[in-house]
Amino acid sequence: MSPNGSDRSSRRPMRRKLPQVLTAGLILATATGCSYNWEDFPRLGMPTPVTEEAPRILSLWQGSWAAALATGVLVWGLILWSIIFHRRSRTKVEVPPQTRYNMPIEALYTVTPLIIVSVLFYFTARDESKLLALSDKPAHTINVVGYQWSWGFNYIENVDGKPNTAAETDKSLAAIPDKYQKDFPQGADGVYDYGIPGTRNPQNGNPGPTLWLPKGEKVRFILTSRDVIHSFWVVPFLFKQDVIPGHTNVFEVTATQEGTFKGKCAELCGVDHSRMLFNVKVVSPERYQQHLKELAEKGQTGFIPSGIQQTDPARNAESNQL
Repeated sequence: MSPNGSDRSSRRPMRRKLPQVLTAGLILATATGCSYNWEDFPRLGMPTPVTEEAPRILSLWQGSWAAALATGVLVWGLILWSIIFHRRSRTKVEVPPQTRYNMPIEALYTVTPLIIVSVLFYFTARDESKLLALSDKPAHTINVVGYQWSWGFNYIENVDGKPNTAAETDKSLAAIPDKYQKDFPQGADGVYDYGIPGTRNPQNGNPGPTLWLPKGEKVRFILTSRDVIHSFWVVPFLFKQDVIPGHTNVFEVTATQEGTFKGKCAELCGVDHSRMLFNVKVVSPERYQQHLKELAEKGQTGFIPSGIQQTDPARNAESNQL
């Protein structure tokens, strides 16, 4: 056999194994990329999490970047490999052997994308189910009302401490399905706050009304709209959810850090969409209860209308989803 033939045959095992090695490395990197501790890696543009649930989102974000980097390394490696091993010889001008197909390569670019998508889907579905899980009895319930062009907050709380204050659910909350109303605290007379585009936070001057939350206690948010689709986004929560007329979205968070944080509407909802800003002020549980009493003293008792009431078929359909 000629030296050239010997050279060619010695390269074949390596050429066949290289795609397999790169594929195995990619699978390993992708499968482990979503399970790192978020504190061990850069946040990659994300703000510092301020809730118990936010680190899960940040870990998924970092893991997705790890998988993307592994995919990039694979592509760059294949490009360099083809450049080096399939470069034109300076001394030979004949046409190289032509191959109609290459099973390892074809398997690589077919199976690898399926594995990447499957792994990312698994971690996304796992984290989504955890983030949207609801507790049996949350410590607090707040109805967030979106409207053009600001926000209202119904604090569904037993502010006066009397169990028989609210004999029946306020009609202003009729848009909220019964399955969520049954978890309201007994005697929830409630207080409210609301804003307009010109509202400002009195402490720092930030635009928008201010939503108060207690630190270390689970809060259930019930999102309703009075007109069009909005989106409730508290930036350091790393989480946002649509506020849809005739449909109720719900999620829960537990704040872990006191401070005032920015929120905004993340859904293009009309001409003054950019002015639909709000603030979230996380305080101690004692200060939170004091704030509720301050709202009551200002006469802001009861609730503002929560939104467009759902039809009975829609309410029944939603009750069957959980």
